[in-house]
Amino acid sequence: MRFGLILLGIIGICSVVGSVIPQGEAVAFYAKKYQELHGYILLLGLDDVFHGWFFITVSALLCLNLTFCSILRINNVVRAAKTERNRAAVMPDEKTLTARGMELLRGALEQRRCNKTERSGVTLYNKNGFGRYGTFLVHLSILLTVIFGVAALSLPTVTDRSCFPGEALTMEDGTQIHVHSFHIEDSEGNLDYASLLSITLPDGRESAKTEIRVNHPLSFGSYKVYQQTYGTAGSITVRNLETGGEDRFILNEYALLSMDGQNGIWYEALFPGYLRDEDGNFTLITSTSGHYDDPVYQVLVSQDGEFTPVLAFPGDVLEVAGVAYAFNAPVEYPGLRIKHTPVLLNALLIASFVLMIAGLYLSFFMQPVLVKVSENGYAVAGVKSEGIRLDLETLLAGEIVPDSPIETEEKSK
Repeated sequence: MRFGLILLGIIGICSVVGSVIPQGEAVAFYAKKYQELHGYILLLGLDDVFHGWFFITVSALLCLNLTFCSILRINNVVRAAKTERNRAAVMPDEKTLTARGMELLRGALEQRRCNKTERSGVTLYNKNGFGRYGTFLVHLSILLTVIFGVAALSLPTVTDRSCFPGEALTMEDGTQIHVHSFHIEDSEGNLDYASLLSITLPDGRESAKTEIRVNHPLSFGSYKVYQQTYGTAGSITVRNLETGGEDRFILNEYALLSMDGQNGIWYEALFPGYLRDEDGNFTLITSTSGHYDDPVYQVLVSQDGEFTPVLAFPGDVLEVAGVAYAFNAPVEYPGLRIKHTPVLLNALLIASFVLMIAGLYLSFFMQPVLVKVSENGYAVAGVKSEGIRLDLETLLAGEIVPDSPIETEEKSK
């Protein structure tokens, strides 16, 4: 048990480290966040604790340790129960009863649903016999909790995906994650990264629309969705001036918008703002946190083989070769971290916790008690037998035969 507790402590420390240090990120993330310490984090494998050989080895040793403890425990419990019954069968009577008292005693014990066995000419009534296995169930539940807990840390798949508001992500099993809306700032202008999501499972079950924030994920079915990051993309509406047909494009990478593959605009970048000096020159702001207050589109106009760089603002419209390109307000979108855990694994983990609670209840509140009943009296045995002993003495108060002086002296000896 001492060795098992040491292993359990090591697993606890690893779990804390794996919770404090974000897992599975790129090397650049650790270099930026932890600076000089990131080399040690990568060297020791602290960026992927739960899949590392050390954590898996310690977990396997703990499972092996708990398995042996459980085997030894069940053998000890069986032997102890047998020894306890043998000792109870030869116990001297604590009380001698009248014939009517014996009838009342047997009736009371049967009413308590005690298990009755005949042994060595006496009758043994066993109450809460299953309570002997409480400690075994606790050991078994710890073993199962470790096994399923390690599986819950190792088996789930984690993917990072981006999705524009109004669209949905379709997972491999057919589950759809709908992004209804997203905002970077609240109504008062404070930073508040929040997404309004819902999940539709392959069987048709659908979650309620739930707003998620950092550290407040949405859990439904076997999925848990976190607000991981955010981005801002350009939005351009393209309209054919001849036919009137139009379409809207959301862009977050280099792209050509053209009807004929030659004439049109090349989308290059979206900047969060700009500065203008006294001479009217622009200096673009390349990075910012939060909402884009003065967004600027950088595009190349391609027409008749010539390319012209242009800075455009929301509300501007460029016409190229019979096509109008209208620049809209940028679109803010969330970056989601999606964790998928097998449903059966969650159910097994919950079942192991339920088993642990049952084992603790049996250990503390279902202590076994034996009542030996002979021809003229009875005796009570058990670690916590005071309760039933007092109940029987109260019930049989008028039917107890007083001990003779000689018997009293022998019992005192």
